[in-house]
Amino acid sequence: MVDEEGFREFVQVRLPRLSRAAYLLAGGHAQAEDLLQATLIKAALGWSRISEAQDPEAYVRRILYHEHVRTWRRRRWREHSTATPPERAHEDGTNQTVLRLVLQQALARLTPRQRAVVILRYFEDLSEAQTAQVMSVSVGTVKSQTSHALARLRKLAPELADHVRESMEVGS
Repeated sequence: MVDEEGFREFVQVRLPRLSRAAYLLAGGHAQAEDLLQATLIKAALGWSRISEAQDPEAYVRRILYHEHVRTWRRRRWREHSTATPPERAHEDGTNQTVLRLVLQQALARLTPRQRAVVILRYFEDLSEAQTAQVMSVSVGTVKSQTSHALARLRKLAPELADHVRESMEVGS
């Protein structure tokens, strides 16, 4: 790596945002740390090329999303379904925490591609074209995956739709 100091600065500035994206993709702190570490190792190895890009953060995000899909593909062959789902987290008394857990569980039940589309479009606030570029797919694929993901989220967690409606009513 030629520009070690440049890479350190990049990581120092972008780490919180990359960590949040990794957490949303992976669904847990330990998995997010592993995903982010693998991503940053790849980015460090190619930093001389990445730093010359117009938007190095977009390049590193692309590595993050591709690494997430790669690890998911590897892992799915080792995991086995169980007859009963795991117990749900107990309510701790705050509505926000419960909603966050419901969202996390619903996101975890989406396919990796659907989860990536939802996170890129609604958490990262990327346009359809930007999302398509990051994921190396067409804009049509982004639209259809977004539609399928939102329909599945509505089915998996209808209380989220109620919360969004309440928030919109309070805001108006």
